Amino acid sequence: MTQNPLLVPIQSLIDYAAVEPSHIEPAVSSLIDASRKAVDAAADPTLPASWAAIIEPLESVTEKLWRAWSVAGHLNAVVNTPELREAYNQCLPLVTEFSTWVGLHTGLYEQYRRLRDDPGFADLPAVRQRIIELALRDFRLSGVELQGEQRTHYAQISDQEARVSQKFSENVLDSVDNWSLLVTDEARLAGVPADAVHAARSAAQAANQQGWLLTLKMPCYLPVMQHARDRGLRETLYRAYGTLASEQGNPALDNSPLIEQLLDLRAQEAKLLGYADFAELRLQTRMAESADEVLSFLRELAQKAKPYAQQDLAQLRRYAQEQYQLAELEPWDIPFISERLREARYAYSEDEVKQYFTEPQVLKGLFHVIEKLFGVRLRAVSASTWHADARAFVVETPLGDALGHLFMDLYARNGKQSGAWVDGERNRRRSGLGLQTPVVYLTCNFSAPQAGKPALLSHDDVITLFHESGHALHALLSQVDDPGASAFASVEWDAIELPSQFMENFCWEWAVVQAMSRHVDTGETLPRALYDKLLAARNFQNGMQTVRQIEFSLFDMIIHHQANGLPIAQVMQTLNQVRQEVAVLFPPEWHRFPQNFSHLFAGGYGAGYYSYKWAEVLSADAYSAFEETATLDKDGVRDTLDAATGLRFRNEILAVGGSRPAAESFRAFRGRDASMQALLRHGGMDGAIQ
Repeated sequence: MTQNPLLVPIQSLIDYAAVEPSHIEPAVSSLIDASRKAVDAAADPTLPASWAAIIEPLESVTEKLWRAWSVAGHLNAVVNTPELREAYNQCLPLVTEFSTWVGLHTGLYEQYRRLRDDPGFADLPAVRQRIIELALRDFRLSGVELQGEQRTHYAQISDQEARVSQKFSENVLDSVDNWSLLVTDEARLAGVPADAVHAARSAAQAANQQGWLLTLKMPCYLPVMQHARDRGLRETLYRAYGTLASEQGNPALDNSPLIEQLLDLRAQEAKLLGYADFAELRLQTRMAESADEVLSFLRELAQKAKPYAQQDLAQLRRYAQEQYQLAELEPWDIPFISERLREARYAYSEDEVKQYFTEPQVLKGLFHVIEKLFGVRLRAVSASTWHADARAFVVETPLGDALGHLFMDLYARNGKQSGAWVDGERNRRRSGLGLQTPVVYLTCNFSAPQAGKPALLSHDDVITLFHESGHALHALLSQVDDPGASAFASVEWDAIELPSQFMENFCWEWAVVQAMSRHVDTGETLPRALYDKLLAARNFQNGMQTVRQIEFSLFDMIIHHQANGLPIAQVMQTLNQVRQEVAVLFPPEWHRFPQNFSHLFAGGYGAGYYSYKWAEVLSADAYSAFEETATLDKDGVRDTLDAATGLRFRNEILAVGGSRPAAESFRAFRGRDASMQALLRHGGMDGAIQ
């Protein structure tokens, strides 16, 4: 029998092309069995109270399980098939049950307590002391101190939460994949960019249909909403997207009862563990100390941003009335009118800019920024991948020493979850076998290459790519030798977006934009005049975008800051109340945003969505350090790629991962606590209202 590719030694790369759905359950089951034995062995009270006796052997076994499960989860997200989904769902309760069992393992908990109480604890490196302290905290948050019936109940809740979240995610994916609209009259697509029209034509041909097949995937949905002159077509797509996975579609895919279940389960979990609500439970592992602190932070930011949002909307309404005689601005008009106003005000279109950002050149520019700032290079290598679109890179020092591998999968396709994210398959670890380097996935959903030309990225796509690269670098440039203190394992959730949001800033620097732009037909760099328009438009409608993010964050925090779960009617009512407080845009009554809010209900961001704005304060302030050390060339062009500041950022933020509290890392880099001022300045919200 061929060896199971999920069971190769941890030092080897996975042969993704060889992984079949039939490999997943046998691999996961055998690795769970081995991990159970390792946990029980580590819990032996006769062992010496030492890192080498307890933690080292346990990590060596369990990391194989988490690597195999990461691969299964990744494939389930990027090449989803009925067979793969079935295999993944078959293993999900096994993995959840194992995780819960470990979290409730009194014997292992006692071993960590022995480690902390042993005189040798003081001699351990600070990072290992922190790992032990965090493990003890996580044990308590996993219910280890619960007894009897409460303990059983906690295990049941954990299993149910995992299943319900997975089903929520599947319902969204299936709702998107199941919806399409065949357009047979090309006139209805007037205004839509040529590459999107071409992709719709190709999609129809692939489905053996005549015409243009529209979907709700972002590379199709967004161009139609921004550019289609056919108002009815925009309304059709808006309504379809706004009612995804709700009672207004296929009842089997309605996420409303799942939201109710999750809120109820989360409230029960918090109560069992002795917390007032799920928000209080979640904030035990965050920088923010209480729900009230988060709510105050969001409301302070809303107070500063809302006047700018109101100004943005007034300008939009005035333009719609004057130029399009629209007395009433409907939600499906907003992306279209916004794009027209931006074109009129700044005299460029997103489609025009897009022609200059070919994917190969953007990657070249991104890699140059990384090399200049952090002293490492990314080199394409041949490796087995899960799809022809995916590519592998090795991250290496100037001397050629490998620091890790990065797999990129950048294009949207059927069977692939929408959005953009980074995940890790394997952490950096130093053990008796030597140094193990990280393996990281970077996933996006850009438009695929069309008509034999390279893929074209909008400037927003470029920002997304830089954002995700920040997450990837957090794992790839780690100098933490113990996985328990790796970035994704122990950096506080509300600080995890710091490196990613920080990287976005370089997409606005003229020197960087020049290096990563080449026109798809002429090879010319983005003209300075067009860049100046792009820059002038940087904060276009930023007030509206900011209050929208605050709306999501407040909604999230409030529904989780409840002693009990909420019925779906109250969830929607809460969202409406939040909108009355901070929003300037109000969707129709039939709109069902929460049912498609995977971040909260399937992506781990429950009671944590505020972290985007919290971390944005950190990232803007961190970037201002590069503005302070920037130099000007002979033409007066600013260069923020200062290697010395980049090295400090690498050493104090990226390299240390979660080996110390994020606030300490920020202070080590910046020399002080973070200030909101840079965020307001970068967002154009520190001046007078026009």
